[in-house]
Amino acid sequence: MSLVLFSGSANLLLSEGIAAKLRVALGRRELARFPDGEIHVELHDSVRGQDVYLIQPTGPPVADHLLELLLLADASRRAGAERLTAVIPYFGYARQDRRAHGREPVGARLVADLLRASGVDRVVGVDMHTSALEGFFSIPLEHLSAVSLLAEAARAYVGANSVVVAPDLGATKLAERYATILGLPVAIVHKTRLSGHEVSVRTITGEVRGLAPLLVDDMISTGGTIAAAVDALLLAGCLRDVLVVATHALLIDPAIDRLTARPARRLIATDSLPVARTSGLTMEVVSLGSLMADAIERLHTNRSLDDLLHV
Repeated sequence: MSLVLFSGSANLLLSEGIAAKLRVALGRRELARFPDGEIHVELHDSVRGQDVYLIQPTGPPVADHLLELLLLADASRRAGAERLTAVIPYFGYARQDRRAHGREPVGARLVADLLRASGVDRVVGVDMHTSALEGFFSIPLEHLSAVSLLAEAARAYVGANSVVVAPDLGATKLAERYATILGLPVAIVHKTRLSGHEVSVRTITGEVRGLAPLLVDDMISTGGTIAAAVDALLLAGCLRDVLVVATHALLIDPAIDRLTARPARRLIATDSLPVARTSGLTMEVVSLGSLMADAIERLHTNRSLDDLLHV
């Protein structure tokens, strides 16, 4: 089987970088809309008997990008692809992994079922919101981690007076991984979510007074969690020298305003989603191109991904 890559429209620049590292050209496809808004997909390269990889983060607008991926998968399967892998650098609906109030869907499970129904044989994701998502898939999930890449990028900005901070309990294991790589202590912010946009901090576990915080999370959406954590850290006496690191920079309004209103000197994130340069916030973008190209090449040649996986 030959290796064939197709990209959706969600992050063409990342897809081109992955293709360049694999020394292959992206497959030709047509993505269009009918007058009534329906998405139309058509492949212009043969995939019959081939090992096909579809690269598409399902970030905003999530519904459009998800449906585009499902249609690309269905088109590939109907065109005779031998093996079909969905490469999803950012997995939308990952936070809907349980019913918080009873009368709600489990969105992450539904998306996993849709991917399987579309003909996908395997999914590759990066720093998904929780490792429990693997249990939602009836097809293999390769859960990669960008923590090593991001920690090395952050190393240049931390010192002996730094502390890795988890902005909530859910990020505790993530913070411990950064702390192990960088040789730093850990502190944990305990929060209560008031709504999709607002959170309240109850207490902080660990010493932060006189230390420079390195706040780590898997994603920054509206910035409410990070903003509340920074405010609490400042009240606890930390240095006004805050570094923020996250794999996925959604930066939904008002995230930029929230970050720039606080002493966050730099944000380090990956290019899992297109990152718009903004004034007032220094951003450093770490590319996932090499990580994802390495994973695709290993999958294509049936080699282990052990050292690339989220643990």
